[in-house]
Amino acid sequence: MIAISSRATVAPKLPMRTSAPLLLFAAHCLMAQPAALPSFDTYLRESALPKAVIDRFLRGPSWARFDRDLGYVPGSYLPADGMDQSRSISTVQANGARTQFVYAGKPTRINTYGDSFTHGDQVNDAETWQEYLAGHLGEPIRNFGVGGYGVYQSYRRMIREERTAHAAEYLVFYIWGDDHIRSLLRCRHAIIYKRWSHRGGAMFHANFWSHLEMNLDTGSLEEKENPLNTPASLYKMTDPQFMVDKLKDDLALQLYAVAMGYTNDLDQPQVAKLASHLGYQFDWSQPSERKRQAQELLDRYSLEATRFTLAKAREFAQQNKKKLLVVLFDPGRAMREMREGGQRYDQPIVDYLKRENFNYFDMNEVQLADFARYRIPFDEYRKLYFIGHYNPRGNHFFAYSIKDKIVAWLDPKPIPYRNLGEETIDFSGYLKTTR
Repeated sequence: MIAISSRATVAPKLPMRTSAPLLLFAAHCLMAQPAALPSFDTYLRESALPKAVIDRFLRGPSWARFDRDLGYVPGSYLPADGMDQSRSISTVQANGARTQFVYAGKPTRINTYGDSFTHGDQVNDAETWQEYLAGHLGEPIRNFGVGGYGVYQSYRRMIREERTAHAAEYLVFYIWGDDHIRSLLRCRHAIIYKRWSHRGGAMFHANFWSHLEMNLDTGSLEEKENPLNTPASLYKMTDPQFMVDKLKDDLALQLYAVAMGYTNDLDQPQVAKLASHLGYQFDWSQPSERKRQAQELLDRYSLEATRFTLAKAREFAQQNKKKLLVVLFDPGRAMREMREGGQRYDQPIVDYLKRENFNYFDMNEVQLADFARYRIPFDEYRKLYFIGHYNPRGNHFFAYSIKDKIVAWLDPKPIPYRNLGEETIDFSGYLKTTR
């Protein structure tokens, strides 16, 4: 039997002859009440996976393959996400790079790293910007992009691949959209599970991985290793209590979930410490402003993580006698802010790159300059180049937009740009010798 407290408030009964308008008004008020957001614990419990999803992911074939450090790397698959409702031919080579066709087998001096805009999601292997650019330069370009990676995860893959036989002298490091935030998440699945279909495991990814977190005692960013670094350990993600225990103090995830409107819970003492280290004044007396403030603090935290990672990437490149080119592109947020005349949220990164004399290329500026040439609404303009990610035309546009930057960067110049004042048929060192 359940005891009822004497303090409980009992709703008065409506009179038997309450008028219809009053009943309708009461019903409207009940329907108008916003649904209460779940607690953060409940939100995390709901992120637990069915065992069949893990089974399918590990068994393959699937869009991604398990990786002990990075959570996952690309697999070979045919996702139904391409142009005109086609499937995308997305395959990988033995070295983990996306399959190359253009000048494959020739010496490679450019390796590219980043997320899905580097990998070229939603287009076929031969339609990536690397393949288009390779065709123009007359030399191959390796593609080590991975859909879903953050800045830090791309850096970790870069330093691993650049210690192998397929290392290169020139490194393109591509930063897109919310890659800044992904660097900080222990498990990106916990923020995308409400809007991403794993299709029974065939498209599963975003499991636990190596990431960055702030030490709240010192205010320093620290590198954290993947806590689920064996295939068998991945099955822990099927346990709701494990997801709570492992993620309840992930402050980046907390802030992101609040900013997305999934929950309203924040660990006030811990978030206050984080805000203090980042110089952000979180006003807890304004509950209606919590979502906005969560986004602002998350931005500050994630951009600090990107500065940290960029410094490490440049240090690695310098120590290993490599050259680094950073690419920025955020068509969803930064470019929109720029188009509307406001300050882009990632301006601190642009300022950092300039101040520290990084070699960088900002595709946001190029895309907006191209839009200015058209007399159509921006949404119509986007359809020319995007199907979510770049379509083949978008990748072609990007390749020829960055082309001059790449040509100026390479030494010696690509074959098409050597001895421009001379006519030549000297293909020595380029064509295979035939008898």
